Amino acid sequence: MFRETYESLDLEPKPIRPHILAAATVVFGDDYYAGRRETINLSGFVQLNKWPMPGFEHRVDERGHAELDLELISAPEVGIKGFSYELDDRIQVLSNPFLPNTGHVRQIVPGKNFPAEFYIRRFGILETSTLRLAHRNVIDIYGVVDGIPPYKKPLTGPYLGSPRGDGPFDVVQAPNVVRGTTLPEAWYPADDQNEPVGLTPTVFFAASAGPCMSMLVDPSLIMQVSLEGAIDVEVDGRTETIELAGDHRMAAGTEILLFGPDKHDGQGVLAQLARVAMVGHSAALGGRVMLRASWPRPSGGTLGEGTEEGLSRVSFPAELHIDAEFEIVTPSGNLYAAGPVHVAGRLRDLEATGSELAMTGADTALVTDDGTVRARLAGVRLAMRDAHVGETAAVNV
Repeated sequence: MFRETYESLDLEPKPIRPHILAAATVVFGDDYYAGRRETINLSGFVQLNKWPMPGFEHRVDERGHAELDLELISAPEVGIKGFSYELDDRIQVLSNPFLPNTGHVRQIVPGKNFPAEFYIRRFGILETSTLRLAHRNVIDIYGVVDGIPPYKKPLTGPYLGSPRGDGPFDVVQAPNVVRGTTLPEAWYPADDQNEPVGLTPTVFFAASAGPCMSMLVDPSLIMQVSLEGAIDVEVDGRTETIELAGDHRMAAGTEILLFGPDKHDGQGVLAQLARVAMVGHSAALGGRVMLRASWPRPSGGTLGEGTEEGLSRVSFPAELHIDAEFEIVTPSGNLYAAGPVHVAGRLRDLEATGSELAMTGADTALVTDDGTVRARLAGVRLAMRDAHVGETAAVNV
């Protein structure tokens, strides 16, 4: 009987540099049980070195399991970033360049390449505008993948289901999604050699709801855009207009992914709001608030007429339609749009600056974790400002 090994894939001896969508549930402070909890959407790109590059091995064990080595490496532009409501600051997570972030892809069934175990021993660095943190123990990253690279299909979610809230709750990840399995983990102030200092942590990564979770996607184009705008929120029968803003240089604003038909085996261009972070002040909701995009529920849509054979065939100005899964973070807890909010507008061109999006259709309820209706989202108006557009999303943009 023919038994597969990864040699049959004819992998190229060069690194993989894919785009990555990720999330981490962070508990702030030195007390894991009493700290402030927030799930932060992150994105960026990573570099995976792998066999058959020099220094990486391919092997078959005595029971017939084939396996190949890989490594997650660090560079100034490589990592993932997002915006924290609790810190009111950018957060980025990098690989520790002083420690080996190594692992493997290994057959689960001997002689069958996929599904396969994906495993990385992760040593990370967490940076904000004022902090540089490291953790003492390794974080084991594990998942089941069905290809190399293990790209997730466009507009599909990270979980087998759509939980609501920042946890704690059990997480069941989808195929081609990996997660940290040795959590919670404490992060401490770090010295110049990225070694943790002292015994008092600053943050924790929690085991739920985004347990150091990530998935690789393969967009045709990535738009990182600063946003200004407003939302209309009805609370106790009164409507308040909340002014909001987010700067993409602080990992706020929005990241929009565009997928040409070659990326999804269909026609037209798909679009996704990979992350949103816009901050403002609301008297009705109790203070500083942040509009964000859901991590469990993808915000997907289309660009153009839907029949284009490639992104280059889209005629501008072009219609952009997205069913956004919005959430609002408030001082007293999170509110979740009960259903997708349709936002639409016309992109002047792929540079995006100057384009506007607005909510169309009926308003929607804003509910708590347990489904209690607390408010209604009656309007959304977003104006695109400074934008960085390209095939990669470096953390140092």
